[in-house]
Amino acid sequence: MSETDDSLECGSCGETVPFDDARRTKTMGGLDPTTWQTLCCPSCGSRLETVFVGE
Repeated sequence: MSETDDSLECGSCGETVPFDDARRTKTMGGLDPTTWQTLCCPSCGSRLETVFVGE
């Protein structure tokens, strides 16, 4: 995800979610949570995107 993206569209409920409003949850598949974050829709809880947050 580039820094210019400011919203994500939920494929489940169709809501457009501002990046800052997306819920951050524990990563799946053994990814390091200090390096990766999973963003979820605040309305329906579906996964929106997993983003790199580490260095």
